[in-house]
This record gives sequence, C-alpha cells and structure tokens, in this order.
Amino acid sequence: MKSVTIGKNQAGQRLDKFLHKYLPLAGDGFLHKMLRKKNITLNGKKAEGKEILALNDEVCIFFSDETFAKFAGTSAVGSGTKHDASGTSKASASALPMKAYERLSGITILYEDEDCLILNKPSGLLTQKAVPEDVSLNEWLIGYLLSQRQISEEELRSFRPSVCNRLDRNTSGIVLCGKSLAGLQYLSRCVRERSVGKFYRAICAGAMLEAGTVQGYLVKDTVRNLVTVSSTPPAAPENEKASLIHTAYSPLAVTDDYTLLEVELITGKSHQIRAHLASMGHPLIGDYKYGSESVNRTLKKHFNLEHHLLHACRVTFPEAASGPGMLLSGRAIYAPCPDIFQRLEEALFPSM
Repeated sequence: MKSVTIGKNQAGQRLDKFLHKYLPLAGDGFLHKMLRKKNITLNGKKAEGKEILALNDEVCIFFSDETFAKFAGTSAVGSGTKHDASGTSKASASALPMKAYERLSGITILYEDEDCLILNKPSGLLTQKAVPEDVSLNEWLIGYLLSQRQISEEELRSFRPSVCNRLDRNTSGIVLCGKSLAGLQYLSRCVRERSVGKFYRAICAGAMLEAGTVQGYLVKDTVRNLVTVSSTPPAAPENEKASLIHTAYSPLAVTDDYTLLEVELITGKSHQIRAHLASMGHPLIGDYKYGSESVNRTLKKHFNLEHHLLHACRVTFPEAASGPGMLLSGRAIYAPCPDIFQRLEEALFPSM
C-alpha cells in the first residue's frame, strides 16, 4: 500500500488528473476500475475520480510493489512506505535539472516570491527542450528549486515547475516561471488572456521615424521553422493555418541606417517580432533568418554580431487583490540588456 499526502502543489486538481500524473503508465479504464473496487481510496473512502483534492487529503493505493512500479514507471519500493507525492529515484528525478543548474551560466533572477519566479535568460539558451537530450532554462529552474530545497524529489512526480512563456534561443530577456501550481496557473492565465504586458528592445535596419501598430497574418512552416507574414489573409489552404498577429512599436533612437525600438508584443506567436518587422522592410540586425545579408555581414565584421538583437526588457502585471498575483499586482519588472546589446546601442546611436 502507498499512502500519499496531498501538498499545496497537488491540491486544487481532480483526483483522476492527479492519478494520471502519479501513475503515468496507467490508462483511464484501469484507474477508474481501481477506484470502483476501492483499490484506490480518498481519505479512507471510495472515490469516483472527479473529487477536487484539498491540502492534506490522503490518497491510498492498494497495489503490490510490482504493480505500482509498473504503472509508476519506477523500480519497486518497499510496501507500507509513506510518500508525500511520489517515489521517483533521486537520479531520475533530479539528475538533469541539477546538471542544468550547475552547468548553465548567465541566468539571473529578477523577481521571486512563494509562487512565481522571473528570470533573465541569456541569448543562446533554449527556454524549453526541443529534443530529449537538450538542457534548457526549464531544467535550470527545477535544479535551482531543488538546490534551494523549495521543492522535493517526491513532489516532482505529480508536479513540475515550469516556464510560462517562450523566447527564441537567441532572444534574451524575461521568462515567467511558476514555482507552485497556483503560480503556474496564474502566470499561464495572464499570458493566455494577454493581461500581462510584454515589451522588447530591438535594433532594426533602416530609419523608422514614427510609432505605430501593425496587424498581419502569420503562417508557420514547422518543417523549416520559418514563418511568413502578410498584411492580408492568405489564400486557401494556408488561410486555415494563419494566425492574426498584432505588434506595436515606438522608436527610441533613429539614424539613417538603424532604429532602436521598443516593441510591444500584443499577440504572441513564434518569430512574430522578427518576421513582422522584416515584412515592413526593417529586419532586426543580426537576424540571419529574416534579415539583410549585407547589414549582417557589416555588423559581424565590425562587432562580431552573430545573432539577432532582440531583448524582452519589461513585463507589466494586472491588478490583483488576492491570490498568487497579489505581490505582482500593478508592478513592472525590468531586465537589463546584455552587454553586446549595450555596446551596439552606444556604437550605432552615439547621440543617445
């Protein structure tokens, strides 16, 4: 028998959802059969699976060690053991996150409370893994929380802290992270509902003299990891895959050749800022996917610039009277630009 005491990162979800995380190799039919036969109970009573778990609820699983290990995907552990939410071995649960925490550098913490963590990601680092062998900011986040004993080995089976917004590998700046289930739900909702303001610094080619907002239609080619943007809806069948995008921009400094911009990402789609500016004839400098070959060649020669200059510099949060967003209510969080961005600003806009 395994007895699981529900903690804050498991509370608030349905019992059947929790069981799917705790026993990831068990199917719906099997779990509901075990509930009907009282091989899985909630607080000592028969349960249906739709019950909402509360803090300190007790879920008991009356399986043999071999059956438990089969559906949990772990080695068998001794019977009669009390777990608070898991049973994963130390190596499987924490090896990759701790490796990421020890190996990755240049990540700074901009803000932290009990539920939320806001990081400044350096250019060149993935926000989340693209393939299983990748090491990303998401693994660093879990490794950091493990190292600070803010999450236990046991909790990682049924809840994993996560980043809530993505940046391209070579885009630097602010990444929102949920440390707790409540924080993850709050930040994900803010991103989904666009109630959090997302602002970027960018250097683009050409002179952009006036602020403005633009809309367009974005279509992603997943095979080439490339997007195209048009001002009018594309023809069928591409129109079914098109997303309406909305970008606002404001010039901060302008020369004949370059513009320093603040960009507000009103919608949030892959490569949106890069492709939208390029479609307007003002691609980001250093952008080898959507940019100007001649501009990029010049800047690489003089400044060794090998990637696009785009930095998520500021986020603003909505008012919140209670809950996990209360400490962030109405606040703005800023991320300083990386050194190469600052050097290019000084060189290309000497009168600033």
